[in-house]
Amino acid sequence: MSIPSTSFLPALAPGDVEQAAQLIQRALTPQSQLSAQEQRNVQQELFDVQKRPESWGLVIPFLQHSDPNVQFFGAHTVQVKIARDWDSFPHEHHGELRDLLVAVTGHSIVAGYNKVILRKLFVAITSLAMKLCTPSQSEWPEWPLSCVQRLSELGASTESLLDLLAIVAEEVESADLLAPQKSKMERLLGNAVPMVTQVITNCVSRPRTHASPNELRSALKCFEAWMPYVPANDITPLIPLLIALLSPASIVAELDENEFTMASDALQEIMSKSALSDGVGTKSLTEPLLLWCEQYGTAIVDRTINDGFADPISRSFCKLLSALGDHSTQYFASNLASAASPVLSRPVTISFPSKSRLVQTFLRLLMAYTGIAGYYGVDEEESEMTLGFWYLFQESLWSSGPDPDEDDADPPSSKMSGEQWNISKAVYSELIRVLRRKSVWPPKSVLQEWPRDQKDKFQAYRRDLGDTLLNAYYVIRDDLLAFYVNDLAQRLSPDIAHPQWEEIEGTLHCIMAVQEGVPLEDNPHLARLFGQEILGRLPTSGGTRVRRTAVLLIGAYATWFTSQYTQPPGPGTPSLLMNAISYVVSALPEPALCLPAANSLRDICDANRTALAPHISAFGELHAGLANIPDTEKGKVLQSIASVIQALPAEEEIAPVEAIVNPVVAKLYQALQSSAQLPDETRALVYQQLQIITGVARGLTRTNDSLLIFDDSPDIREELERMKRARDDPRTIHLRESILDAIRRTVALWSTDATISYALSELIKAVTSLPSDVTLLSLSPGPLLELICVASQKQLTAVWLSLATMLVVQLNPPSLLPTTFKTLPTSEAHAVVLNVLLSLLQTSLAFLRQPGSMNENPEIVQTFFSSLETIALHFVSVFHQLPPQLSDALMQCAIGSLALQERYALVASCTFLATMINRTAAAEGLEEAKNVFAQKHGKNIMHSILSGFAGVAPRTATPNLIELLSTMLTRFPLQSKEWINEILYSPDFMPSKATSEAKEKFVKTIFSSRSLRRTREAAQQFILVARGLEGSSFGYSSVAM
Repeated sequence: MSIPSTSFLPALAPGDVEQAAQLIQRALTPQSQLSAQEQRNVQQELFDVQKRPESWGLVIPFLQHSDPNVQFFGAHTVQVKIARDWDSFPHEHHGELRDLLVAVTGHSIVAGYNKVILRKLFVAITSLAMKLCTPSQSEWPEWPLSCVQRLSELGASTESLLDLLAIVAEEVESADLLAPQKSKMERLLGNAVPMVTQVITNCVSRPRTHASPNELRSALKCFEAWMPYVPANDITPLIPLLIALLSPASIVAELDENEFTMASDALQEIMSKSALSDGVGTKSLTEPLLLWCEQYGTAIVDRTINDGFADPISRSFCKLLSALGDHSTQYFASNLASAASPVLSRPVTISFPSKSRLVQTFLRLLMAYTGIAGYYGVDEEESEMTLGFWYLFQESLWSSGPDPDEDDADPPSSKMSGEQWNISKAVYSELIRVLRRKSVWPPKSVLQEWPRDQKDKFQAYRRDLGDTLLNAYYVIRDDLLAFYVNDLAQRLSPDIAHPQWEEIEGTLHCIMAVQEGVPLEDNPHLARLFGQEILGRLPTSGGTRVRRTAVLLIGAYATWFTSQYTQPPGPGTPSLLMNAISYVVSALPEPALCLPAANSLRDICDANRTALAPHISAFGELHAGLANIPDTEKGKVLQSIASVIQALPAEEEIAPVEAIVNPVVAKLYQALQSSAQLPDETRALVYQQLQIITGVARGLTRTNDSLLIFDDSPDIREELERMKRARDDPRTIHLRESILDAIRRTVALWSTDATISYALSELIKAVTSLPSDVTLLSLSPGPLLELICVASQKQLTAVWLSLATMLVVQLNPPSLLPTTFKTLPTSEAHAVVLNVLLSLLQTSLAFLRQPGSMNENPEIVQTFFSSLETIALHFVSVFHQLPPQLSDALMQCAIGSLALQERYALVASCTFLATMINRTAAAEGLEEAKNVFAQKHGKNIMHSILSGFAGVAPRTATPNLIELLSTMLTRFPLQSKEWINEILYSPDFMPSKATSEAKEKFVKTIFSSRSLRRTREAAQQFILVARGLEGSSFGYSSVAM
């Protein structure tokens, strides 16, 4: 085969070519045994060779070399040169390069080069075509068609042409092209679709002329790659051919594994990514596949059941069923009880089963894979593939009524026909049986052989099963609970001497999984579950897994108990609520169960405070037995007790709160006094005591319902008044003083420890509140802010700054009653905030002005400016009372932050400056302060904004800079125009791609319109121009985002 002239390429001496080839062989031949450093040096040399303009001349000699490694480098070089150095290639030689590349590719195909080399050449051809076919001109008209035609003339095989076409589609799909160029490429590929589908049809039709599995694989891979460009009308004729590949070639033949798997993959792609996805093509795709499943599916599933595992054909069939389920869910729901038979798009003479039978056969086959024998992750992987369908099917059943109405209050079942409803209930009734069996853990003897990652995998699988069970509950409702509770009753029957605890645990898990859907109303099945018949027969010792699940189940249904009557203390059968609490409490002393038991106790007590308040004496007994509970979980247990205490009248809370808090505070004092002797042990003990006090404070918090802030009912007013009187009691005053002193001592000793500072943070959050939710332990924010300033002076962290932000808000809380005018903060609060601001600014600015500090601590920068924004929002006047030197240092820091490369820190700085400017301008009596601010800092802020536009700031932060620019234009319109003109046309403004015309257009646009949208658009366009991104796909896509 003759190669076109290469005279237009640089000519290299044979010796230079051979030397470069030897360098490649040295780098890529395993026998070279180069050290890591030598390998890097050789790779760098090759990279340097490839960068030179003369390397174009290496392509043909390398491709004609006998060593495949050198051939590969030749193909790689032409790909790289086209992609990276195209602008330097002479325009007059474009056509010659095109012809040469196609010719050398044809030669390489005929010569039998490795497919890796051919792939490089195919990518190079596609890359070259995209360079030559621009929206304005085309130096390679209809290049997919002409390229295939020319390679075919050169003797390329069909398999190679299919590989080329697959790469063409993949490369065009993934190329970063502007819209006009992308549209042209897609049009050219669209013109080639008839040719592509014809070649594919010839390869997949039976009997195939060339029964090469590689050719079939190439044809189907090509089909999958071209799927986005092939219209539905061209896909439809291929579907019968693909379904034929799923079937045996003859009556006596077996299924061909390779053909089956490849055809199944192609059909899955059609259903998920083609013009026939999302339920399109029921007559041409869904029903033909269902008819095939009716004929062949049962045999595949039966063989799988007999063999005890899924072979490659069975696994591929499972994937096909799952894809069909995702594609045609609505069809299945609508035709679940349909007596009509399919009418295919092509005429046939035989009669077909009813649609109902076909759908039910499909459901039976998919159910078989959902319940395939064995444990997931060990014996099978197929069951997990099917779970998503049952969710989609339930959703489709709900929407399959004849007249859906968003305002219809009737349940979805009332919109289905009687037969459809009966079948769907039967399907999901079977599903819950299957899922219960699949959720059971193996016996201990088997489980101990599993590695940790397999246990975690099975645990995640059980969570997925739980999600599917919730969908089943929405269909069959109480029938699900009835089935599982009856199952438990049978397995816990007194007649069974040795219950199968793994099976019982699996059933409990299934009931827990559907809790989200169970309404908060009386339910006889749950009453049986939490009564003596079920819960009363579960083990209270041993059986760790089943007890753990039972405890978690109780916690999950904590809110359901609010629908039950809880009888007061006294003789008689315990209520369901107390029955459940007793079971949870019995698990607390055991280390393996203490954590879930403490969590469940906390949840159930929190949800049922009022009902449990009469039983406070029982919780006193629980408190007396705290010695048997690990310190790590005591906080949750005491939080549970505190939740019950909170339901008592405020004056009756004092004694029990004292009883549970005083010992903890005393233990904390003792630990702090011994900190010097045993620092590690003390740190752990201090952390635990802080966590326990935090838990108690959270338990005493009445509610998280912010609507109660505005509740002005007499009952609420009376309750707040009683709480005020209880807080004024000397005992509670002493208690709060003790807690505050303990916090003060802890800050003095341990505030620089990360673990202790976290515990202090959680405690301060728990013991502070808005006025509507004050408790006996709530502390005033003022003294705590002083302690935060002390801690920040020892070590500035985001933790302390975040706490300061929260407490500043509490100094200016929302009114208990809605008013027309916002209440102003008190003079005392104003004084506190001013002192706090002085302290935090001195500490923070001293830290941030250190070289590299702002870049190395973006979290502190972000939190610092967020805290300042909050202060500006509530107490803006304090900024204008700062000493001038400190105020200037703050503004310098804020303006300097606008050049940070960490987005969140820069955004926080932008937000602070915008809030500061807006609040100053809006506040009464600060007109002079606004003018001084503009005079001293306005131009510097504008300079930073415009420099950020020009490239100093990261692209992701420019929207925030634009918002800050809009604020400046709104609040300082005349000054801003003067500043912008001075800055943009100044010789020392940051160098950028923006011309004088671009700057003038930007200035004219932003000042000719007061529209925020126009300002944003003008700024975005200026950013693109200034950064040299105008006309680039990256630039426009980032603006769109």
